[in-house]
Amino acid sequence: MTTVVVAIAAALALAGLLGWLLTRRSGKITEVAAESSPATAAAIADLGLSTSGPTVVHFSAPWCGPCDRVRRLVEQVCDNMGDVAHVEVDIDANPAAARQFAVLSLPTTLIFDVDGRQRYRSSGVPKAGDLRSALEPLLA
Repeated sequence: MTTVVVAIAAALALAGLLGWLLTRRSGKITEVAAESSPATAAAIADLGLSTSGPTVVHFSAPWCGPCDRVRRLVEQVCDNMGDVAHVEVDIDANPAAARQFAVLSLPTTLIFDVDGRQRYRSSGVPKAGDLRSALEPLLA
């Protein structure tokens, strides 16, 4: 009986550790390598990237609950930052864009500079302050 309880406790601890490892980076905005090439003209046209300022591209789907939170957060941050555009891409309607940018989970948020280069990426729900901090240098 004691062996079974210890085995169950060990399994629960392992599952908890695995869950923490898988979600610890959720929502963190990470910088993409500076030498990344600009998006192709077709990608810029497909995504509707702004040519006058940075663009936040938010990949979502109608069935994705956290995507609603990201949509509201991104709209709020973009409305308060002036020349920042916001584009939402439904992966069900545009799976090619999701493949092109290696979107493997929802929600995923990408930030492009005015030249069409991807500069930042976040999987999960980012914090408003982190999003603002990533966008501010791109506005200068």
